[in-house]
Amino acid sequence: MDPPYYDNVMYAELSYFFYVWLKRTAGQVAPEFFTRTGPDIENEAVANAAKFVGQKGAKALAGRDYQQRMAHIFEECRRVLKPNGIMTLMFTHKATGAWDALTKGLMQAGFIITASWPINTEAEGSLHIKDKSAANSTIFLVCRPRLAALPDAESEYWEDVEPLVAAAVRRRVEEFQKAGIGGVDLYLACFGPALEEFSRHWPLKRGTPRPTPEAKRRQRQTALFEEEWDPYAVTPEDALDAARREVKRWRLEALGQKQGRTELDPLTSFFVLAWDSFRAPVFPYDEALRLARAVGVDLDSQVVGVLAEKKGSDLLLWDSGKRAAKASLGAPDGSRAMIDALHHAAHSARTKTLAAAKEALEKRGLLGEASFRLALQLVLEVLPVSRAFSGVTLDGDVGAASNDFEALENLRRLALSDEVPAPEQLKLWTEMA
Repeated sequence: MDPPYYDNVMYAELSYFFYVWLKRTAGQVAPEFFTRTGPDIENEAVANAAKFVGQKGAKALAGRDYQQRMAHIFEECRRVLKPNGIMTLMFTHKATGAWDALTKGLMQAGFIITASWPINTEAEGSLHIKDKSAANSTIFLVCRPRLAALPDAESEYWEDVEPLVAAAVRRRVEEFQKAGIGGVDLYLACFGPALEEFSRHWPLKRGTPRPTPEAKRRQRQTALFEEEWDPYAVTPEDALDAARREVKRWRLEALGQKQGRTELDPLTSFFVLAWDSFRAPVFPYDEALRLARAVGVDLDSQVVGVLAEKKGSDLLLWDSGKRAAKASLGAPDGSRAMIDALHHAAHSARTKTLAAAKEALEKRGLLGEASFRLALQLVLEVLPVSRAFSGVTLDGDVGAASNDFEALENLRRLALSDEVPAPEQLKLWTEMA
């Protein structure tokens, strides 16, 4: 089954164009298929906020509507499926809310997820995903009917299951990466094993209550939370958060070649993992929020206005030039975050000379600091390679980020060639040439 992907595509709205012309052509041959004025939008299983226009919390209502419709569909699938039958579902979406809605519908209908595989389904050169943080792969979920729980079965707690979810992700993430899965697709691929383990223990509850979300505390937004808040509830999104944290740890270890004795500060971790995950300077704000939560920074107070800006429903990462222009660069000694020291050095190399950038780093003693070297190594692995090294011209915000790559790589060659290894991604460009 390939169900609608939450709020990705409004199929019925798009089909209006085709319906009109098909009714005038094919409708002459098979009029029984074109008795309506237009396509059936009301009964479509998508998260369409336009259905609830004028109502408070239209987006939340659309998400709930999608979940309920998918649950009814899965209930019918469960009814007609034999006890030993299998339902294979394909799904992909960058927003964990979409996965949460789909998985809730599956489990409420009586299914358990027993296997999952990521499959590359998108051409990397497609115009609709070019220079965007789009996913190239689709996750296939193998679902089987759940056995009825025994009446006297003991309740399971999320605190006991969370380590099992993390361990399941850890076992599969290396396998996925070796298969060539990277970026945001690596996080999505790990949603599968996380949900597999989670669904085996469903339903779950918490032993300790979770904190009330900020939006719940604000009286003006209570309309968005019509359902009673349950601090002991556990949802599939908890499993997805656990998966993201585990992939974060894995990626930082892999990018830093397992230099476990040196820790990367949270803000620099966010910058590195954002570029590593989304491969673009612009990506959904909601996903930035979840990534910030995984690395331990407050997105609104520590990232927005410091390292990036919010543009509508997206977040735009700044390069060193834009940060300097907005006077948002922190202390050049990296006392707040090493990304500040790196951006100071890159901006100095771009606007002055490499020698000036090197001199400033030497003055502050950064060239001998292990944390600075690790940050430089990781940033060079994730920033887009500039034209000087790849022969490919990059424009806009991507091009600006590639200018930082060029400045920092030249600085590495000048001052730290023996201490910081050449970027692995640069070796790939060299081999291709």
